[in-house]
Amino acid sequence: MSDRHLENKPQSKRYQFLLALSALGVVYGDIGTSPLYALKESFHHAHNILVSASNIYGILSLIFWSLIIVISIKYLKYVLHADNLGEGGILALTALVTPPSDKLTPTREKLILCGLFGTALLYGDGMITPAISVLSAVEGLELITPVFTPYIIPITIAILVVLFSIQKYGTGVVGKVFGPVTFFWFLVIGSIGLHSIVKIPTVLLAINPYYAFHFFIENSWNGFLVLGSVFLVVTGGEALYSDLGHFGRLPIQRAWFLIALPCLLLNYFGQGAYLIGNPEAIKNPFFLMAPSWMLTPLVILATIATVIASQALISGVFSITMHAVNLGYIPRVLVKHTSNKEYGQIFVKSMNTFLMFACIGLVLFFRSSSNLAAAYGIAVTMTMSITTILFFIVVRERWNWSLYKAGALCGFFMIIDLAFFGANLTKVIAGGWVPLIVALIIFITMTTWKRGRKLLEIRNREKVIPLTNFLEILEQRSPHRSAGTAIYFASGLTNTPYALINSFEHFKTVHEHLIFLRVTTEEIPHVEKKDRVRIIDIGYGCFTINIYYGFMDLFNIPNEIDGLRVGNIIIDPLKVSYFLGKENLFATKIPGMALWRERLFAFQSANSQDATTYFKLPRSRVMEIGIQVEL
Repeated sequence: MSDRHLENKPQSKRYQFLLALSALGVVYGDIGTSPLYALKESFHHAHNILVSASNIYGILSLIFWSLIIVISIKYLKYVLHADNLGEGGILALTALVTPPSDKLTPTREKLILCGLFGTALLYGDGMITPAISVLSAVEGLELITPVFTPYIIPITIAILVVLFSIQKYGTGVVGKVFGPVTFFWFLVIGSIGLHSIVKIPTVLLAINPYYAFHFFIENSWNGFLVLGSVFLVVTGGEALYSDLGHFGRLPIQRAWFLIALPCLLLNYFGQGAYLIGNPEAIKNPFFLMAPSWMLTPLVILATIATVIASQALISGVFSITMHAVNLGYIPRVLVKHTSNKEYGQIFVKSMNTFLMFACIGLVLFFRSSSNLAAAYGIAVTMTMSITTILFFIVVRERWNWSLYKAGALCGFFMIIDLAFFGANLTKVIAGGWVPLIVALIIFITMTTWKRGRKLLEIRNREKVIPLTNFLEILEQRSPHRSAGTAIYFASGLTNTPYALINSFEHFKTVHEHLIFLRVTTEEIPHVEKKDRVRIIDIGYGCFTINIYYGFMDLFNIPNEIDGLRVGNIIIDPLKVSYFLGKENLFATKIPGMALWRERLFAFQSANSQDATTYFKLPRSRVMEIGIQVEL
């Protein structure tokens, strides 16, 4: 929910605490499990960085300032304010910079495509996060006893299968424990870190940025490449922004500054302190710095925490998918609401299946969290860079900042983003190509669907007649009017739906009451109930109804029209007849899109969710009328 919505809630201290606690569980699950692998990967053998006190201080300084600059300043202080009516995320940010279609310049179109590609990159992130998080936690079993070593991969896959299998039941029950468990997780990792810091308190001097600069000077190119691993500490930044609409700005900020940030820093600095005295522990400093008696319960807790982190990102992918469908970038998919109370709890079966097999495939292919870390980061750095570019447009056009002020702030953020991006480029060969290929495929799919729908609209426009002309035909011919009400779905309300044209040509009759219905998705998250329906009487017993939704609203046409007064009738959604057009598409060499893209679009259209299910129409009242369309 947005901050505006939160203002209507009772703002007691207890309520504020519970909201921040919930935000802790959902928003910071991903970034909260980064200590499992981030510092370890910074000393990966590929970087040729010795585990020396000087290098430990340098990397800790980089971690500290990355968390401060990227998360605390960029996202929490600035980007979180760039909301679309309380909703965040790169797709909402893209909607903010999207002008009306008649004002879409080539430059602005490229910006929108950048935002769309950033959205596609998040799918790659959604594949890797569950895999690397769960695998890194399960690898802790090896430290308990080598007996578990051959079973690390099977155990990880089993956990992933269970995780994705329970998605259809929703996160309502599990969600209630997300906050408390994550809170306990942060307290535990903070306490373990503090225990090590007490032994070597001088490690806190690494807060001084001098050590970060000295690290670069001392290690030159290898030091720069380490940024690719240091970046793992901030990979939850985009997910944080995407969850803005669920909790509001203040709870997210409070959860970070009061709990998440202090505990993360204590753990990272604690790992650094432990490594100074035990450099051989670099193989897994997170688990090894814990007391021996705590190892088994810590592995169990880490596994639970990584499942929570994965759950949050999976839910985020579901939300992104729903947004993209409603904005016309992805074919219709079945979206299931898993809670009557919590709007954000949805389930997308097709995407859930895709993510499950993708995660299992990644685990089988990379075999270890270290190998997976080599693939992790490149997609997120690109998304963060795109966010900075779009944020610059927002502060210039919507906040009316001067070019100097906007350029200085966003330029600083972009330098940091590009530094991380450059360091992560080396990961492309080592495995970073995986999320990039996935993102490219999804981007092509999204743009093909958007362009294909536009092309289909043009082709259909050539076949239909203006609605005013059809009304004149009704007046001139006075055809038989069958008893009842017919609702014809239309992409626009100026032309006659071809479903009506075809049925009229064959049966020479129309219903007594004709309603032309159009569903419009606005580029805002939600449309209030009172503003959703607009009715116009166009004469001859005919009416147009325009139903408006936000890109985060779930469609349910019967609910919207139930009891609606249209002229002298009151609509009963279970008694009216719904007429839908069904296009059979054929790829041709007619100018429009490349032949392979037309074939892809035809395949997408044939396999998209049928309109009856998507709009929640009663199947017994639906009639589909087909038409052949050459693309």
